[in-house]
Amino acid sequence: MARPKRIRKVINPPHFKGYRPLGLPEENNPVILNYEEYEAIRLSDYELYGQHEAAQVMEISRPTYARIYESARRKVAQAFVQGRPIVFEGGKVYFDSEWYSCKKCGCSFNHPAKEQEVMCCALCGSDQFEQYNETGAGTLEDICICPKCGKEKTHTSGVPCNREVCPDCNCLMMRRGAPHHHRHGNQKC
Repeated sequence: MARPKRIRKVINPPHFKGYRPLGLPEENNPVILNYEEYEAIRLSDYELYGQHEAAQVMEISRPTYARIYESARRKVAQAFVQGRPIVFEGGKVYFDSEWYSCKKCGCSFNHPAKEQEVMCCALCGSDQFEQYNETGAGTLEDICICPKCGKEKTHTSGVPCNREVCPDCNCLMMRRGAPHHHRHGNQKC
């Protein structure tokens, strides 16, 4: 029986949902890069930490870090060579500081001073924000919703909701809980 996965610490999650190649038709088959894989690339290739130091930062063993890092590099190479988009989501992670998502402007911001209460969005000043949960999924729910008729369906991992078409009214769906879901409540298709 396999041991349960240890939760990986992420200090700085991405401030965006992913990448898309330019000059190619849109594709529904993105490469999914987990938050811990993103963090491994950030630590080793951006911050230039060695594997031992990066593993200590993520609070995991060095062999586990090496496997995460190898998986991340293979996924990035696959996306580059095949011209596929990269989407950041999921993983067994927790955030080092408190992270929030603004419902008004859609930005993500952190709050490392835990003794102070967050009063507003760091970018737009709105008081409409929510704290990310511990799984790294943020405020997004695993439900796709039609902004026109309200039809809901379970989110398919790896397929953006905005690629799904509502079976009732043929409108493009959105992820429930996403900032753009709140802004476009009465979208016309």
